[in-house]
Amino acid sequence: MTPSMPVPKTPRLSIIIPTLDEAATLEPQLATLLGLWVCGVEILVVDGGSRDATVTIARRYADRVLSCEPGRARQMNLGAQASRGEHLLFLHADTRLPRRADRRVARALDGASCWGRFDIRLTGQRRMLRVVACCMNLRSRLTGIATGDQALFMTRAAFDAVGGYPEQPLMEDIEISRRLKALSRPACLRTRVVSSGRRWERHGPWATILLMWRLRFRYWRGEDSHRLAEEYRHAR
Repeated sequence: MTPSMPVPKTPRLSIIIPTLDEAATLEPQLATLLGLWVCGVEILVVDGGSRDATVTIARRYADRVLSCEPGRARQMNLGAQASRGEHLLFLHADTRLPRRADRRVARALDGASCWGRFDIRLTGQRRMLRVVACCMNLRSRLTGIATGDQALFMTRAAFDAVGGYPEQPLMEDIEISRRLKALSRPACLRTRVVSSGRRWERHGPWATILLMWRLRFRYWRGEDSHRLAEEYRHAR
């Protein structure tokens, strides 16, 4: 009688990282996730057509490396579909998770919330970045809307219930937050992820704040996300 093959254990948490030309920052990021991987967390990288060494680096660390057309929402949806975990965490390539993030997510999702996010700390030289991070955390806690920089996490059932990320070029994190709010309030963890402040330092914190608030207001008013994305790319 031929012995049966062992059935792989379903991971509690899958981390999905969308990438595009992230070779400069990706390896340290993935190296910090090895402790979670050892604890059974599944790690997937979904690349949007990088021209640098992103894919080569990702293959050294990730359980799976997938490729598709560029578009953060499209990439995250593909990663979610390919993952096996009952909980999903979507992580930007320049954002670092706190220690034992898997346990923090599990505790949060074992309660009344089916989704959530972390508080954030921004790295950089400008002192204003501390104020920016505090405002992001407070705004998110008051409105129940989270941004991708805050490492959104959710149950697979919640992800499926809202149809995943809307495949739009901008504000996909805002839109999925709005849809998830119909299911439950978010778990707003005070433990911080650490994210790069490069976007804020490039054009200055105040200019970036005004740009983002203007775009979000116009999105709330119903403007097309493709038009807003063109303006955002031009401003960057």
